[in-house]
Amino acid sequence: MFILSEMKNVTRIPPELFGLKLNDAIAGELNKKLANKVVLNVGLCIALYDILTLQESFIFPGDGASHTPVTFRYIVFRPFIEEILIGKIRSSSQEGVHVTLGFFDDILIPPSALQHPSKFNETEQAWVWEYDTGDGSKHDLFMDAGESIRFRVTAEMFNETCPAAPGNMQESQENIDNKVPYSLTGSINEPGLGLLSWWDN
Repeated sequence: MFILSEMKNVTRIPPELFGLKLNDAIAGELNKKLANKVVLNVGLCIALYDILTLQESFIFPGDGASHTPVTFRYIVFRPFIEEILIGKIRSSSQEGVHVTLGFFDDILIPPSALQHPSKFNETEQAWVWEYDTGDGSKHDLFMDAGESIRFRVTAEMFNETCPAAPGNMQESQENIDNKVPYSLTGSINEPGLGLLSWWDN
C-alpha cells in the first residue's frame, strides 16, 4: 500500500530559516510542498522518509533565499494492482460504492465489480447484494455507509490537473475542478470480499 519513491528537487530555503540545520530546513520545506499532494504517475505523498544527497547550495541574484539540489525518498500511497485493502463505505450511487481509507477518498467499486446479483436501492441510497441462502430463499445484504469493506484494487488512474493555456479559461477551469488527480477502482465480486460483517461467521 505504501512505497518509497526516490525524487529530486531544488529546494528553496527562505532567509528566515537560515538559523536551522540545513537538513531540518529542507525536510520542513519538502513536507510543506509535497505532503498530501498527488504527484503524477507516482502517487499520494504522505511524508519525507530520508534525504539521500545534498548538493552545493546557490543563491540567485535578487533572491535572498538559498537553493539546494536534493535527492530524497518519500513515503507514497500507491497500492499494487490486485492488492487487498480494507476501507469504509463513504456513500453509494448509481455509479457504484464509494470507499474511503480515511486519508484517501477517491475509490470506486463499480456495479459490475459488486457481488452478483446486486441492485441499487433508491430509497436507502445503498447497494444490496441479493444473497442466495441455498434453500431457494434470498436475503438482502445492504452495503450501508460507514460499514467496513474489504476490496481488491483492480485499476488506478492518474489525471493531469495543471492549469490549461489561456483561452477558454472558464471552461478549462471547470474541467480541472471535475478531475481527480489520482483514483482507484476496486472489486468485491469474489468470496471473502465485501463487508467484513458478511464473513464474520
